[in-house]
Amino acid sequence: MVEITIINLAVVIASVLVTLVLMELLSKGIRNVAKRAGAKPTVLYAVSEVMRVIWLLLAATEIISYLGLTSVYTTLTISGIAGIAISLSLQTTLSNVISGIFLFYDRTIRLDDDVQFSGIRGRIVHIALRSTWIEAQDGSLVMVGNSNLAGGPLINFTAKQRLKHLTSAGEK
Repeated sequence: MVEITIINLAVVIASVLVTLVLMELLSKGIRNVAKRAGAKPTVLYAVSEVMRVIWLLLAATEIISYLGLTSVYTTLTISGIAGIAISLSLQTTLSNVISGIFLFYDRTIRLDDDVQFSGIRGRIVHIALRSTWIEAQDGSLVMVGNSNLAGGPLINFTAKQRLKHLTSAGEK
């Protein structure tokens, strides 16, 4: 039989609340970075929902562990296996999103930039967190994952003009 004392209950509640506060802070930080990177409200909402699911899983793990329904080692093992499975399934998507944030933050590309990537020369017509759209010179649209763009080689002919402008403005 499971014995629940007031101390065990207080520890469980405190642990779940601390986890909630930490997850909310982390979620807010991720949303702020994504917002500055130009993410749409739907992406910001999705980030919040993913963080809530993660918090629920962590809270359930803590409650099960503290109540003694399973051993701590069993709970950690199951959590670790689930974490590995989730990270492997989202590896490409997360790589593209993180690369998209860096592309925005570094201002590597902007709309209407004249670029060349993988032998395709064209104009940037859409930039999102996961992918960038390039309108090729023949009029076709090429969608490139941001991790591919960040990995290069990417030639940005317009950025060179911006860099010259910034350099000359800084010398004045």
